[in-house]
Amino acid sequence: MPATSHEAHEVMVNLLWCVPGKVGGSEEYLVRQLLGLAEQPEQPGRRWNATAFVARGLAAAHPELSPAVRMVEPTFHSRSRARRIIGEATWLRRACVDASLVHHGGGTAPLRARRPYVLTVHDLQFRTYPQYFSRLKRAYLSSAIPRSVHGAAIVTVPSEYVRECVIKAYNAEPAKVMLVPHGIEPALSADVTPESELRELYQLGEGPIVVYPAVTHPHKNHRFLLTLLAQRWTEPDLRLVLIGGVGSAEHVVASADDRRVLRLGRVSAGHRNGLIAMADAMVFPSEYEGFGAPLIEAMTLGSPVICSDATCMPEVVGGAGLVLPLQLDAWAGALDEARTRRVQLVAAGRRRALAFSSFASGAALAAAYSKAVAQ
Repeated sequence: MPATSHEAHEVMVNLLWCVPGKVGGSEEYLVRQLLGLAEQPEQPGRRWNATAFVARGLAAAHPELSPAVRMVEPTFHSRSRARRIIGEATWLRRACVDASLVHHGGGTAPLRARRPYVLTVHDLQFRTYPQYFSRLKRAYLSSAIPRSVHGAAIVTVPSEYVRECVIKAYNAEPAKVMLVPHGIEPALSADVTPESELRELYQLGEGPIVVYPAVTHPHKNHRFLLTLLAQRWTEPDLRLVLIGGVGSAEHVVASADDRRVLRLGRVSAGHRNGLIAMADAMVFPSEYEGFGAPLIEAMTLGSPVICSDATCMPEVVGGAGLVLPLQLDAWAGALDEARTRRVQLVAAGRRRALAFSSFASGAALAAAYSKAVAQ
């Protein structure tokens, strides 16, 4: 029954899969959506009260969520996929008994999921690059995602690229696959550590830097950057600053024999933002992205973007950055071009980033919720 102007729908958001620091950009994607959802003005019959069931540690990692969303941690750790799946089918199912709607944010829903539910599919990388996934995980995703898509009232995706992939791969009804773009919170630019402090702290010297903020997963393609540095970007005082968590291709970075490569690992938000803002360019040679949030973050922070032309990245960047094929010759002169055109690229990037606010992301999510309960 539709809510009156004095009522609110209760939506239960399943973030049990979202172990802090372990799931890449999808963590920020959902957190920023929920912040944007809380910013929405009240409308008759379209007000949402969200309760997020979160993996242990997520609430502490994102204190900004506490004023916007009620958060509940389970009695179990969800770092184990098997334990999490069991918990979703038992503990979570009982917890969601009175919900108007359930939102499963990790691409899969439990076998006996309460309906109606919204499903977020971040990407279908396991179909494009199966070699980057274990046999067991491929088998699980190949079974669970199509079942979850067909059971969902609405499927949300971060880009038109992923939308088209979901529709084609699972013969999904186009009208029920809705775009909810990534959103960047306005406060991002306020938390920027000064350049002088970062140069001293990380011993960056006085030369130029380029920054790549990415977990060292194989598809992030750190190897391409290292080869580029060795064969094309040979300036002796250039520094390639790699920030982000440890992935399964960490050995590629660890074996780099180039003093110009600095592997900083995970750094604070202020340091990350400051490093991106001071860089000659934020480089992003990824082979696969469902969205690629660092592209918009760099634009917001005033850094020129150089990225690959794979998957959704041309869609996200538009004409506000250098979008190039993953070929060394194509990237050889890109850094010089980014420097020459810095003022133009920064201005274009900031205009482009305005379309990707957390408020707009939350509005798109609210529209998906409303459509789901109206069916």
